[in-house]
Amino acid sequence: MKTIYLFLAEGFEEIEALAPVDVLRRAGLPVKTVSVTGDLAVSGAHGVPVVADMSFEEVKAEDAEMIVLPGGLPGATNLDEHAGLGKLILVFAEAGKPLAAICAAPLVFGKRGLLKGKKATCYPGFENFLEGAEYTAALVQTDGNFITGKGPGAALEFAFAIVEKYCGAEKVKELKQGMMIAE
Repeated sequence: MKTIYLFLAEGFEEIEALAPVDVLRRAGLPVKTVSVTGDLAVSGAHGVPVVADMSFEEVKAEDAEMIVLPGGLPGATNLDEHAGLGKLILVFAEAGKPLAAICAAPLVFGKRGLLKGKKATCYPGFENFLEGAEYTAALVQTDGNFITGKGPGAALEFAFAIVEKYCGAEKVKELKQGMMIAE
């Protein structure tokens, strides 16, 4: 399987980035954190510094399985403003490849018109950026090649939705048991 890339920009929501990375790695999925800042060290919205696995310049589109965007402010808007990431997202969308975003980050897909006709969720107040989407307000929403999450409290379920996509419901059940999460 190719690599799942989770992109980090200054001001990302820490739990929305690190919980999915943790869960995906527990599931044995190849996931790498990618800094879009030009520096491997990226500070989250609450001042937690994280050292990314690689820089954006090291990303190879042909090696990418999925793009995951954590929310947080100004993290989501910083991701939205990164031209290279924007181009990569459009390539993924055109190819029907999997795209996931949580909290404020679905705005990155919505502002590009990629959620038209899709069901999607996001942090309340950001639904106006989901151009043409049916806003569901669900904790996690999957529609076609898109997985969207509502916010920090959805971080684990968002991660489990990604695991289910690649490993199935049994693997999610196994992970939840091992992590002491009630079914």
